[in-house]
Amino acid sequence: MALDYRQAAQEVLEAIGGKDNIVSAAHCATRLRLVIADDSKIDKAKLDDVVGAKGNFQASGQLQVIFGTGTVDKVYDQFITLSGASAASKADAKAAAAAKGNAFQRAIKVLSDVFVPIIPAIVASGMLMGVMSAIQYMGTPVADGGAGFFTLDTTTVWWRIAALINACALGNLQILLGFSAATVFGGNPYLGASLGALLISSDFINAYQSSTAIANGTMITLDVIPGVYSIDWVGYQGHVIPILVGVWILCFFEKRLHKVVPEMFDLFVTPLVSVSLAAYITILFIGPIFVWLENNILGLLMWLLSVPLGIGYIIIGLIYSPSVVTGLHQMYTAIDVQMLAQYSVTYWLPIASAANIAQGGACLAVAARTKSEKTKSLAIPSGISCLLGITEPAIFGVNLPKLKPFVCGMIGSACGALCCSIFHLAASGTGVTGLCGILLCIQQPLQYIIMFAVAFGVAFGLTTTIYKDEDAKGNAAKTAAESKAAADEQAALAAEEAADVKGAAAPAAKAETIVAPIAGKAVALKDVSDPVFASEAMGKGAAVEPTEGKVFSPVDGTITVLAETGHAVGLLSDDGAEVLIHIGIDTVNLKGEPFNALVKSGAKVHKGDPLMDVDLDAIKAAGLDTTTMVVITNTDAYASVEGHTGNVKPGDALIDVK
Repeated sequence: MALDYRQAAQEVLEAIGGKDNIVSAAHCATRLRLVIADDSKIDKAKLDDVVGAKGNFQASGQLQVIFGTGTVDKVYDQFITLSGASAASKADAKAAAAAKGNAFQRAIKVLSDVFVPIIPAIVASGMLMGVMSAIQYMGTPVADGGAGFFTLDTTTVWWRIAALINACALGNLQILLGFSAATVFGGNPYLGASLGALLISSDFINAYQSSTAIANGTMITLDVIPGVYSIDWVGYQGHVIPILVGVWILCFFEKRLHKVVPEMFDLFVTPLVSVSLAAYITILFIGPIFVWLENNILGLLMWLLSVPLGIGYIIIGLIYSPSVVTGLHQMYTAIDVQMLAQYSVTYWLPIASAANIAQGGACLAVAARTKSEKTKSLAIPSGISCLLGITEPAIFGVNLPKLKPFVCGMIGSACGALCCSIFHLAASGTGVTGLCGILLCIQQPLQYIIMFAVAFGVAFGLTTTIYKDEDAKGNAAKTAAESKAAADEQAALAAEEAADVKGAAAPAAKAETIVAPIAGKAVALKDVSDPVFASEAMGKGAAVEPTEGKVFSPVDGTITVLAETGHAVGLLSDDGAEVLIHIGIDTVNLKGEPFNALVKSGAKVHKGDPLMDVDLDAIKAAGLDTTTMVVITNTDAYASVEGHTGNVKPGDALIDVK
């Protein structure tokens, strides 16, 4: 029996509290995206039971209900009709979600938007910092505090170039922040970078050397208002908030000057005036205020970490995972940067690592205890991703909905944080947690391993002890029968949709090989950062980290779906496989700009026919992941769906279905 789209839409509407509780409604290739006015009115049990829905989760202020390609657009149309809500673009829905929060939440969102694009640079620098720290520790004589395994010559050109790479991102962080912040605030990013460079100019006393300057009496103090107000002539290395506020001021003036300055003078007048005003205001007033504020916040954190018996560490360990749920964790990179600037190490990152590891332990315990194959298939990859530092799939997909594992993860985190206190565990860089975090704590490897074992072991053990599968209807056989019926219904729907496109009955699914649609490195689907695809809720398959922007047909068949934004293509192969190619993660928000479709819905294609030209650089410039998911959405029609890994080019085997 085909899915009743109107019934599905009606059930979603009832589960979220009715039409008066809708702020915005949109959809992408697979999900209904809703911004809700009052989350407390959502009936989670009803939402979980919506006919045709493959799951739901909340992220970035949006409630996302997964229906799948070819279905979500039909459910969405019925939802708009029933609710009377105005259809919104995906970007509008995202903007509505961002505006929904209070002032503090919006500030955290801005901090996240600024930091996310530059995190790869910080992570790369942090990883190299960890590797170099390990080499230096092993090559330093025991008498000087090292392991003394060999003699290290740090004067060679090889070591010096590595040191330059190591210091690049954090040493020039204010320039990166200036560029990224100006992009977020709607200004010229190159002017933002210029202001960032200005604030770490060599004309200032380097902030890292200010304590030495004070001690030897060489600190420069300049009068702003003689006898009333003066400032220390110190740069802003290691500071975050002053540059963000300064760039906001720059963009404020820039956007208004563009409107009033005649076009013939705008090219040089607007940049000069906006940068100059921002520089004077930041250096004379904003900078000193926020440096004082940052230093006091850091002092408060250091006081908390110094509370006897590790109580402060325990508190931070307990609240770290809940802060991920609220989005507060977006500011933690700034804390790491501040600590590194002040103390050359960060005590915050090991606590973050303990929290991530503990949630992974709890998630993997759910996988070990559950009898549900669906839960197991979600929990295993999500738990592993936690151990590599990515917690959202585990928290939002497994632990938090079941609550008890989430609490066990918090307790494991607190115990791991206590170990951090006992061992005075500190990291030499930022951006890397979990298994790889040991590289940043290389001078304390045994202590890090003990912390890891405690955080994981406590969370895993507690969850294993108290977790039981919930059987809401008290009848496992009935639940299994309903699950089978739902799968049969989805298979029937897929066949019907394919028949609509081809004008004939859809073929029965046969064994075949789906080839790579794009060149790059093939990886397991469970390893992608999108929780929906990683959980295989949409179906099994593989993913490709692309090196070229040309997408080709992976099958002989028919185009069944072509997203209006171009980021997703659905195909039905002549042998019955339903294939979804989803290019990038969250690329729906780019409104189709990087995508140039070369085919239309309903077109007949053969393996190797060009489908899409993609500007990968534009996706990366927007701070988004280009990983391309290739999913068999009618996975239930096959006995096995196995993805390949390794380097591939278009036409190479990627997925075997049998």
